[in-house]
Amino acid sequence: MELWSQYILPCLCAFAGCIAFTLVFNIHGPGKLIAGFGGALGWLVYLLGGKTILAGFFAAAAISLFSEIMSRLRRCPVTGYQLVALLPLVPGGGIYYAMSYCLAGDTERFLTTLLDTLGMAAALAVGVILASSLFRAVFFHLARSRNAPKRHP
Repeated sequence: MELWSQYILPCLCAFAGCIAFTLVFNIHGPGKLIAGFGGALGWLVYLLGGKTILAGFFAAAAISLFSEIMSRLRRCPVTGYQLVALLPLVPGGGIYYAMSYCLAGDTERFLTTLLDTLGMAAALAVGVILASSLFRAVFFHLARSRNAPKRHP
């Protein structure tokens, strides 16, 4: 029962939330399921990493790699899959609570929450940029070596 409540149910909720956001991003057909699986994958990596900023980095990297691979297979833009799958990880609650503490005059909790929120946002951005850049560099070299003319001695 613990596995269900700690991992499976939250990943199913992330999957459903991502599928709902595909309507906003005008993603159709199998793309809906791909974006949903990306969100569930990212949330699973985040949960397995212990819900830390480093876990957010690895989750964003996993989502980015998954999105790059799926976009190449389906010949679709990668941004739709990436943005939708990243939505469950966006620290909107942290921003809300930081502003709430700021308005209440609780400076210590405000700064702690704000720094955690900014750290998570930075980890997501760096994870996406690093994974996408590395994938595209490796993919470019693999594609170039496959298409290179073969020289026979």
